[in-house]
Amino acid sequence: MFTNDERQAERTGKYGTPRLQYLQELVTEFQKATKEDLKERIVANLANFAYDPYNYSFLRQLNVLELFLDCITEPNEKLVEFGIGGICNSCIDPANAAVIIQSGGIPLVIQCLSSPVRNTVSYALGALYYLCNASTQKEILSPEVVQIIREYSAAETVNSSFSNMAKAFLDKYVDH
Repeated sequence: MFTNDERQAERTGKYGTPRLQYLQELVTEFQKATKEDLKERIVANLANFAYDPYNYSFLRQLNVLELFLDCITEPNEKLVEFGIGGICNSCIDPANAAVIIQSGGIPLVIQCLSSPVRNTVSYALGALYYLCNASTQKEILSPEVVQIIREYSAAETVNSSFSNMAKAFLDKYVDH
């Protein structure tokens, strides 16, 4: 369920931590964390907050979108998965998409298409669907990327989720 100020006040209560402060604490905890499993849990938590439009401005203010992009570059597949999940959850918002694009996110998202982790590929397909626009389509609709997406589209017996998402992408941007 999406949040608004009234619902947030009810959920936080009189002595609760305001959302911005809570997210700031998560970011600080991530920055100080030395254990990979702790980093994974924090990024997964942040990615869950990224689905709610109520949190979008907080995520931009705290540079969480850039944190997600940094996670995509890590060798840890869980950090990559949760990082691209956060990108996918938040990029439907034009302001978030602009930050992702301006921060060099398109090649990082495209790179996730070749991940061995199913969720990572699904999130990458979803993110590319929302990030594709007049200013990004030359990069996103390159022959190499379109070929990969066509392969996912044709793989319906292997993974119907990939296939359906890939077909939606192709219908909207390539085969229209």
